[in-house]
Amino acid sequence: MLAKVKISGGGRCNVTNGCNSISELVKAYPRGGRCLKKAFHIFSKKDTISWFESRGVKLVTQSYGCVFPQSQNSQTIIDCLTSQAKVIITGKPVNSITIENDKLEIGISNSDESYTFNNVIATTGGSPKRAGLHWLEGLGHKISDPVPSLFSFNIPNQHVTQLMGIVVDNVILGIQGTKIKSEGVLLITHWGMSGPAILMLSSFAARKVSEMSYNFNLQVNWISQPNNELVATELFEQSKSNPKKQLANARLYNLPERLWEYLLAKAELPLNKKWEELGKRAINKLVETLTNDIYQVKGKAIHKEEFVTCGGVSLESVDLNTMQSKVCKNFHFAGEVLDVDAITGGLNLQAAWTTGYIAGQLG
Repeated sequence: MLAKVKISGGGRCNVTNGCNSISELVKAYPRGGRCLKKAFHIFSKKDTISWFESRGVKLVTQSYGCVFPQSQNSQTIIDCLTSQAKVIITGKPVNSITIENDKLEIGISNSDESYTFNNVIATTGGSPKRAGLHWLEGLGHKISDPVPSLFSFNIPNQHVTQLMGIVVDNVILGIQGTKIKSEGVLLITHWGMSGPAILMLSSFAARKVSEMSYNFNLQVNWISQPNNELVATELFEQSKSNPKKQLANARLYNLPERLWEYLLAKAELPLNKKWEELGKRAINKLVETLTNDIYQVKGKAIHKEEFVTCGGVSLESVDLNTMQSKVCKNFHFAGEVLDVDAITGGLNLQAAWTTGYIAGQLG
């Protein structure tokens, strides 16, 4: 119960995001953001903070707008939520749902036990496989095939992994052959690449890279400058202002030293080469390496903090004013069981709180 809440934010629980603009907030949802715009006006990030703090949970906003409990412990959030529930039943997996006379009968697996309710809210979370959603599909709901979202990239057998641990504060990433891009912090790991920029790219490209079987070329702009002509001009100016300086001793764009040396080697430029010795061809090669460095991704790596699923119950099957099913009266949805997901930073939990609040009003 509340397993994802427990491991969210590395065990601290990133409750919500500090973004105050709903128009900006919805941009962080590759799927469902526009549809939830009205919902966020009903129950916003401010309402989430107020809800928890009115129940004794002090929250703090930290780096990148992430909001955590002051205790820095997800158990604080779990205890608050469970204390609000009148009855909690666990360890009883649902086997079937039968609807009769506007009543919903929930059958329990491997037993004759069942429960009958006037209203039901499905908050079962994302399913990694479509089979996990068959019980909802059988009721007539449209299902969007689930695929992973928020994962890092495996880049095997490439020298860049020798730079593991290096963080680059601002990069532009893209998937070759598409228009999908992301910006932000990148982390080089022993298996490939991760960090907020990679996770964001994986989120917006979740379906596309699934279609590619997770084999594609990643484009890395290490200096976050899309204008190649401007970069070339800056490098030519460097060669004029520091002609006698060796390339290794003239690190540019605040790149980490080991990364700068690696990129020079990739551009086939010796570290002891002087700037005055660079011709137009060499500078153009360095520009290309800095702004359009290519890496072959072969597979994804999902870790405990990267557990979001793209897909679920299509929003076409849900009345977003009440979160009630359009095909089953008195049956509602909330959270990741819906085809709604976002990038990291407390945004997926905010969607859960918002849809849960609306569903809880039961139309």
